Order: sequence, then C-alpha cells, then structure tokens
Amino acid sequence: MQLKIQKTILLLVAVIISLTLNAKEGMYLPMLLKKINASDMQAMGMRITAEEIYSVNQASLKDAIVHFGGGCTAELVSEKGLLLTNHHCGYRSIQKHSTIEHDYLTDGFWAKSLEEELPNDGLTATILQRMEDVTAQVLAGIKPEMDEKERQELMDKNIKKLTQTDDNSKFHLVEIKAFYYGNQYILMESIVFYDVRLVGSPPSNIGKFGGDTDNWMWPRHTGDFSVFRIYADKDNNPADYSKENTPYKPKKHLKISLQGYQPEDFTMVFGYPGTTQEYLPSAAIQTIVEVVNPFKIDLRRQKLDIMAEQMDKDPKIRIQYSAKYAGVANGWKKWIGENRGIKRLNTIQNKRIEEKEFALWARDHGYGDLIQELNTLYEQLRPYELAASYFFEAGYYQDIIRFAYSFQTVAKFSGKKEIDQEKFQLAVKSLKGSIKGFYKDFDIDVEKNLLNATISAYTKFPETTIPIPSTIAPLKSKNQEEIDEWIDKMFSKSIFADEAKLANFIENYSSGKFKTIQKDPVYQLALSYYQNYFDHIMNPLLNYQSQIDVLMRKYMQAQIEINAGQYLFPDANSTLRVSYGKVENYEPRDGVIYNYFTTLEGIIEKENPEIYDYVVEEKLKQLYISKDYGRYADADGSMHTCFIASNHTSGGNSGSPVLNAEGHLIGLNFDRNWEGTMSDLDYDPNQCRNITVDIRYCLFIIDKFAGAQHLIEEMDIID
Repeated sequence: MQLKIQKTILLLVAVIISLTLNAKEGMYLPMLLKKINASDMQAMGMRITAEEIYSVNQASLKDAIVHFGGGCTAELVSEKGLLLTNHHCGYRSIQKHSTIEHDYLTDGFWAKSLEEELPNDGLTATILQRMEDVTAQVLAGIKPEMDEKERQELMDKNIKKLTQTDDNSKFHLVEIKAFYYGNQYILMESIVFYDVRLVGSPPSNIGKFGGDTDNWMWPRHTGDFSVFRIYADKDNNPADYSKENTPYKPKKHLKISLQGYQPEDFTMVFGYPGTTQEYLPSAAIQTIVEVVNPFKIDLRRQKLDIMAEQMDKDPKIRIQYSAKYAGVANGWKKWIGENRGIKRLNTIQNKRIEEKEFALWARDHGYGDLIQELNTLYEQLRPYELAASYFFEAGYYQDIIRFAYSFQTVAKFSGKKEIDQEKFQLAVKSLKGSIKGFYKDFDIDVEKNLLNATISAYTKFPETTIPIPSTIAPLKSKNQEEIDEWIDKMFSKSIFADEAKLANFIENYSSGKFKTIQKDPVYQLALSYYQNYFDHIMNPLLNYQSQIDVLMRKYMQAQIEINAGQYLFPDANSTLRVSYGKVENYEPRDGVIYNYFTTLEGIIEKENPEIYDYVVEEKLKQLYISKDYGRYADADGSMHTCFIASNHTSGGNSGSPVLNAEGHLIGLNFDRNWEGTMSDLDYDPNQCRNITVDIRYCLFIIDKFAGAQHLIEEMDIID
C-alpha cells in the first residue's frame, strides 16, 4: 500500500508538471506556479515571475491577499492595512451599522478619519503565510488491510502532529486540506486578524446597482466594492478589537493601475474560491439538477416574493431584510443558471459516456466495478440528500427556527440536580448577547409568512420512508387556512414573538424556569426540526456519503493514473488559488455578442426611478453629465464600470483582485455570467466569464462621488 501511495504521489507530480490543456480552466495552488504554470502564463502575456506571486522567502503578492470573513476575498492596497472587497461581501457589516437615522445601505458611509472607522464584531481577515505538501506525512503508516476507521484514526493522529505548534492560538491558524478527494494533503499556515473596521461603502444604488435583477448577468454596471481596514496591536500582530490598536502594516500591498485593459490582455485572479465539484460522476450531477435544485429554486422563489412585498412597503423592513434577501436570491438565481448550463452542455450524458470507457479501463487495472458501485450508492443517498435539503431550506435557514433552537444550550442544563454553574452562566450570557442583534432584523409578520411557506413546503415532502418533523406532520392533512391559524396560535403563545418579553425572561433566568422554554411552541417546532434531522436523516446521509468518499478517493486515484502525463487540476476547497485567462467577450446565443466592458452611460440608460434596483444617485448623474471623471476615464474618454475575462472563478472569489500582466490591480472580481454558473460542476471556456468591477470606477466613486480623497492618497496608484 505504501508503494501505491508513493506511486500516486509521483503520478500527481507528473500530472501537475505537464500542463497541456486549456489554461483558462482551473484554479491553481500558488506554491506550484513555478513548476506548472509560470511558462504558460508568461506565454499568455504575464510579465512577472512565479516568485513574485508566491514566495515564503520574500514579500510577494500572496501577502496582500486576504480571506475576508471566511467566505470572500479582499486585498491590501496601502501600507496602512486598507482593504478593498466587494460591497456584497461587506454588506452584512454595513447593514448591521445601519438604522433609519443612519441608513448606510441607502446613503453610503465614508469615515473621514481613523477614529470614525467602525468595528465589526466577528469579522476576520486571514492572510496565508505558507503552503507545504504533507501528503507523505499524513498517509504515513497507512496499510491496505486497514478499514476506513483505522485509516482515518491514523491520519488524524498524523495530522495532529503536523498541526501542533508552539504558538497555537486563534490568531495563528495551521490546517491541513485534502485535495483530489484525499490523494493529496497540503498544510496551510495563516495569521488571523479580528479587528477589521468599516472605512467606506458607496450607496446601495451604486454598490448594488441592478440588484438581484442583474445578479449573475452580463452586461453589468455594479460598483460592487467596499473599503475596510485591518488593525493590529502595538507590535503589528493580530489582536482582538481594542481602541489602542493601530492600522496593520502589511508585508505587501497591491499597486493599482489606471491603464485599463484591451481584448486579449492577460488577467489573473488571486483569491479563495469556495467549492467546485468537477469530478463528480453523472449520478451525483443528476441528483443535483433533477432532484435537489428544483426544490430549492421553488421554495426560495416563494421566500423572495414574501420578503420583497414587505420590503417595498416599509423602509425599516427593507433595511432589516436586505442582507437576508440578497443571500436567498443569490443561490436561487445561481441554481437556475446552473441547471440550464448543465442541460445545455449535456453534462450528464457526456459523463455517462466517459464513465463507460472508464469502467472498461478500471476492470483491467484493479479498480473493479467502481462506477457501478458509485451509481448504487448515489441512488441510495438520493432520498436522504433531498430530506437534508428540506431540513436546511425549510428549517435551519429560517432565522426564527435557528434562533429558538439556540436556547437548548440552557435547556439542557435545566432540571438537573447538579449542573456546571460556570458553563451554565456562560450559556445564559451568550443568549442575552444574541437577543438584541436577532430582533434588530426581525419582523413578526414577515417571519410568520416565511414560516408559513416553509411549513407548507415541508408537509409536501415526497419521500414516504423518511418522516417529517413531528410538530408539523399533523398539518399534512390541513388546508392553507388551517395552517395560517396554527401559525398565528403558535406565535401568540410564544415568548419568541416579543423581544422585550424574551429579554426579560432570559435576564432573570434560572435553571428552574426550563419548563417555560421546553413548553414554548416555537421552541418545540425548532427542536422537532433538529431532532428529526438527527434521528432520521443525518446518520444515513453521513453513512452513504462516507462510503462515496472512499470510492471517490479510489476514483480520483484512478483518474490520476489514467491521466498520467496530462493536466489534472484539483477542485477548489476554500484555499488560496490563482486562475488566469484573458479579457474577452462571448456569444451567449446565436446572433448575440456581448462586449467585454460596460460604461457609466449604461447606468444612465438603465435608470428607472420606479424600480429600486435602477435608481441612479443624483450626484452620479451630474458627474456623468459634466463628464467629470478626472484621471479615472479610459483612453476612449468614457468611464468604464465593469469588464469580463475568461478566468475560472467560483463562490469565495468575490472581492478577489483581478491583476494585469504586471501584477497590478485593475479590478475586483464580483460575479460570473449566468451562462457560466454551471462552472462549479462543468466548465465551458467559450461561455464562462468572470465579472469584474473596474478599479478606476471604484476610485472615481471614492474620489469624485464621495470626496474621500484621503483614501486615494493612501493608495499606490500608477497612471
């Protein structure tokens, strides 16, 4: 077995070194660029070295790339820790600071000094220090006769040895990530900052222009950027928030280019793509496209209609639910485009053809009936995967359900003769601190309507062998009016319907009051959702998935073997990656060609005061009329807003810097085109485009619109 592991590692090296396929596809580990990508990137026009992109011996571009909040990317653009990321990445922080009196979502926010910059509890900024291939160490001692439990226990032991450091803390992160479904392991060492402050954001009519109507679409005119700053302690080390902290002095910050771009110009995206699954077998794709996505798309459409109706009527609700609405809409529209793309590419049929050929090879090379085994397991998994989707979409993602369930942390202590008072008081304190934040973005009528839609959906769960939550099972035979009455009655008896009542209850909480929680109908509803998931869904789901993971590890090992001498890139897994391509247009359908950039003129053309997504700021219109673009105008005299290129990106790449051939910042990646949303599963180089807000438009807004010239002066700008 050890020999086979060594053989797989050697094959991986061979596969990695021989880059022969389309360079536009794939997201590459920066530590391997020197070996596998540098010459190809330079042939495409790049004029910097791999060492300038990633190095552990000297400051490099990687030191300016930030994993923002765990789900987006940002980049350092000044020697004072200034960060640029997307408006939608900073949206929740902006929303949390917004009130009716200070509506930063609508009006924008610009700190005039360091003292005015706003702290954001829970927001982190992570910067990678180094990567190291530790496959041999992680798999040391693995033998063929080991079962999966033994294998995992030994791997866990090996990983623990590798990740234990003298300076273990929340500020110093050492983790090991699996690649190729467990055929390769790479150690990532990072530092984590917890003091990240909001510096500036444009009004939503700029930062979110086009809103959910234009989301995932091209042409695009969205000024999707916001500005933050990392703070450190007196020694420039990561620290918790403190008024004594000062702006972080990074090893490297990006230079900004005002020179623009032309068709076929080299571009590079450097960031943290979330998850791609391009090696999934046809059976898995079929479940996603034909079973799971249709349910999620339908239910999210209902949620969006409910929120939109109330948000249009009440500005307070609009603020409360704006971030929630955007989150729901993002997945909804993406899955629609994903389904269309998979069908257009005939992905399922194509994979089946490839799998037939692979099956013949596998039988002759010691891999048995691997495809048939995978097909059988995916068929058995399918009902549980759908059941999990029902739990998450109709249960867990409902804020009131998740919030009410959080009270089980104190309920579990209650009624016991002896309890750990320290842990009990910490649990109570945590709940006290969560109440104000939760109800700030809570409207009981909206929540009732959302809960109504999700409960009605859950009662129609098609699988008969897997039960639905016990509290709503009796509603399967009820009509809509009866369900309405049931929900009204539930909230009328619940302490969760009123912030003041709940706050008073938890303020004076003692273990003897646990029955009030246990009998609360909203708590009982939440508890039944979770219990049903834990009792009937989670274990079978994990069991089937673990069996599939074993087969996928073997499947990828076989793919590495069968593709030896050819290029095979690893799926994205929220680790730092480089993708590269060129500025270029595309043809979405017959007779239509989309240009590679948009301008401010397009914003004026889209203006519609009757539609919130297309309201144009008056000052922006005046700047357009006077053509007061300053140094930020393109050579053609227009104010470019966005552009597209053929860089392979995914969720998590939001906010990633888009760099030119010299490694200078020319834009912020913020989206993909709708025709390319299937790229997490199947990539089409002719259709897939990443959408970028032009850095010149960002600077124009900061300078000419917001008057925040002090931020411009901080940046290293090349005319």
